[in-house]
Amino acid sequence: MTFSVARRLVAEGLGSALLLAVVIGSGIMGQRLAGGNVAIALLGNTLATGAALVVLIWMFGPISGAHFNPAVTLVAVLRHDLPWRLALAYPPVQVAGAVLGVWAAHAMFGQPILQVSTKLRGGGAQAFAEVVATFGLVAAILGVSRFRPESTAMAVGLYITAAYWFTASTSFANPAVTLARALSDSFAGIAPSSAPAFILAQFVGALLAAGIFGWLLKPDTTP
Repeated sequence: MTFSVARRLVAEGLGSALLLAVVIGSGIMGQRLAGGNVAIALLGNTLATGAALVVLIWMFGPISGAHFNPAVTLVAVLRHDLPWRLALAYPPVQVAGAVLGVWAAHAMFGQPILQVSTKLRGGGAQAFAEVVATFGLVAAILGVSRFRPESTAMAVGLYITAAYWFTASTSFANPAVTLARALSDSFAGIAPSSAPAFILAQFVGALLAAGIFGWLLKPDTTP
């Protein structure tokens, strides 16, 4: 089934909004209920995000591809899975949807809608963690969609659930998510001054994965 450009863009925007509502909302809820235990708050944030990703990809994947992520969109273009003209429209919609999702989470929890994060996430280690996180995310998408496409949603959700815990940055792995989370002074926020390094690292990780898995997944032409 083919969907119009308008429907694809609405799917990307709505999916991004719901994803950020989950990320920010579960972070706020986790922090409120954890009684100061950061590990418990992070666990709640992790499980909600991973589960939501699976559902959102199942919901919107058949319509738009369920990227919700400019780095994933870039890789899709480089692999000729998405035309440039459509790809240029995806990131603004992803970012706008993500910001709306942040504001929706603030509204649900009775917080000021407009915020700016003060949570610094600086340093080379965290930037490198974002390279690793995004590399793994794109690798999961490319590898699983090639051999077990019906399992892609589950693979992405499970990978992000794991990456929240094994990366020093808690695996943002998404430039749109990073920009939106800079607008929330909550558990899941990131200070605007920390965002550029994260975003650069995310694109680097995505491009590395695209290059390596483009080679790995290419069928051999010699016996």
